[in-house]
Amino acid sequence: MREVTSAGPGLRAGWREWTGLTVLILPTLLVALDIGVLFLALPQLSAELGATGTEQLWIMDIYGFMLAGSLITMGTLGDRVGRRRLLLIGAAAFGAASILIAYSTSAEMLIASRALLGVAGATLSPSTLALISNLFRDERQRGVAISLWATSQFGGAALGPVVGGLMLEHFWWGSVFLLGVPVMCLLLVVGPILLPEYRNPDAGRLDLPSVALSLGAVLPVVYGFKELIAGDTDTPAVAVGAITVGVVFGAVFVRRQFRLEDPLLNLSLFALPSVRAALPALLVSAGALAGTSMLTTQYVQSVVGLSPGEAGLWQAPTGLGIAAGTLLAPLALRRLRPVTTMTAGLVLSSIALAVITQADSSGWLVPVVVAIAVTAFGVGPLFVLGTGMVVGSAPPEKAGSAASLSEAGNVLGSTFGLAVLGSVGALVYRHLMADSALEGIPAEAVDSAGENVATAIAVADRLPAGAGGDLLDAAGEAFTGAMNVAAGIGAVVFAALAVLLATALRRKDGAQAPSAAAREGVVADEKSPAEVAR
Repeated sequence: MREVTSAGPGLRAGWREWTGLTVLILPTLLVALDIGVLFLALPQLSAELGATGTEQLWIMDIYGFMLAGSLITMGTLGDRVGRRRLLLIGAAAFGAASILIAYSTSAEMLIASRALLGVAGATLSPSTLALISNLFRDERQRGVAISLWATSQFGGAALGPVVGGLMLEHFWWGSVFLLGVPVMCLLLVVGPILLPEYRNPDAGRLDLPSVALSLGAVLPVVYGFKELIAGDTDTPAVAVGAITVGVVFGAVFVRRQFRLEDPLLNLSLFALPSVRAALPALLVSAGALAGTSMLTTQYVQSVVGLSPGEAGLWQAPTGLGIAAGTLLAPLALRRLRPVTTMTAGLVLSSIALAVITQADSSGWLVPVVVAIAVTAFGVGPLFVLGTGMVVGSAPPEKAGSAASLSEAGNVLGSTFGLAVLGSVGALVYRHLMADSALEGIPAEAVDSAGENVATAIAVADRLPAGAGGDLLDAAGEAFTGAMNVAAGIGAVVFAALAVLLATALRRKDGAQAPSAAAREGVVADEKSPAEVAR
C-alpha cells in the first residue's frame, strides 16, 4: 500500500498532515525521554536493586545499544511491511516492556527488560521520520517538520531529568518508566486514523543473515570497547577479542550488502558527499553531548546535593537550549549558509564545555548548568540540518532506510558517548578516590566509596558525622575532577568536528536536500554498488 495523504508530490501539507506530525512526535519524545529519566533514577534504583558499578553502566547503556543495533533492520522492515504498521506494533511492545522495567526485582531483570525496550524503540524512530518524509512533500515544510521532530527527540532526552526528578519526589523509581504506557495507548488509538500507510511494493524479502550480521557487528564492539575503557577486566584479551569479532562481522556484513540486489543497508547513500559528512558528525556530536550531560546531571544531584526534583528542575535549561537550537536553525539559514550555521554552533559548544573543565565541587552550580545548556544549543543546528541532509538524500521508497541511518548514528553515538565518557569518568573517579588522604575512615568504607559517587553517599550515611562529611567531600572532589576531564574531551571533540565538517563541505553551497536527479542517482547506484565502493 502506498501513502494515503492529501499532500501529493509538490503540494503543501494541510491540517491533517500537521496533526499527523503531532502524533508522530509523541513516540519520538518518549523514546528520547526514556534515556534522560534514567539519569536521576539511577542512584535510587541502584541502591534498591544492589547494582554494582558495572551493572549500572549496563543499565544505562543496554537500551541504547539494542536500539542502535536494531535500527537498520527496523528501518528496512518498515519499508517492506508498512511504516505505520511497524510503528503501531512497536508502540504496543514499548508499553509492555516499560511495565516490565518498572517492576523489575533485580539488576539482571532490569538490564534484560531494557534490552527488550531497546528493540521495541527501534521500531518507532525510523518509522516516524520516514512517515514525515511521506506527509510533507514540500521541501520547506519538510524542513520545519524535521525541525519540530528533532526538537522533540533531543529536547526529550534533555528534559528527562526534569520529569524524572519531579516523579521521584513523589513516587518510587519505577514510576518514571511508566510514562510511556498511556502515550503508547493513545498512539494505538489515533495512529490508524491520522497516519498514512506506506510500504515499498517492490521491496524484496528481508535478508535474515544480514540482520544477524548487523547485530554481530554492533554488540561485540560495544561490549569490548566498554569493558576495555572501564578497566573491569584483569586482562584486555577478552575485550580486544570481542572488538575483533565485531569488526570481522562488520566487514562480512558490508561485503554481503554489496552483493545483494535489495540490501538491508542502502550503502549507495554513502556515495553522496553530504551523507558522508553528516552521518559521522551526527554520531560524534550526539556522543559528546550525551556523555557530558550525564555527568553534569549527576554532578547537580550527587555533588551539589540537590533532591531529585530540584536537580531535575536545574536541568530544564538544557532542554530549552537544545529546543532553541533546533527550532532556530531553519531561521538562521535565511542569513547564513548551512555549513556556517552548523560549525558556528559546534564552536560555541566547545567553548561552553571548556568552561566546565574549570568547575569546582562547590559554588559552580549555575555556571555548570548554563554551560551545558549552551552546549546543547550549539549542537542543535547540526542535529536538525544533518538529519535533513540524510533523509532528503533518499527517494520516498527508501526513506525508511535513510531514516534508520540517521537514527542509528544519533542513538549509537549517544550510547557510545554514555559508555565512553561514563567509563572515563568512572576510571578518573576511582583513581582520584584512591589518591585521597582519608584518615580515620575504615579501609572497607573507602574501597566501597571508590566504586561510584552514589555508593559513596550511601557509605557516608552509615559513618559518624565527621567521617561521613570527609568522605562526601572527597567523593565530590573526585567526581568533579572526573567531570572536568570528560568536559575537556568533549570540548576537543566539538572543536575538531567543526574543522572537519567545514573542510568536508567547503565546496558545497550548503547542506541542502539533494535534487531529484541526485536521488535518482542513488537509485541507479543501487544497481551497481561495487561502483559506489570504488
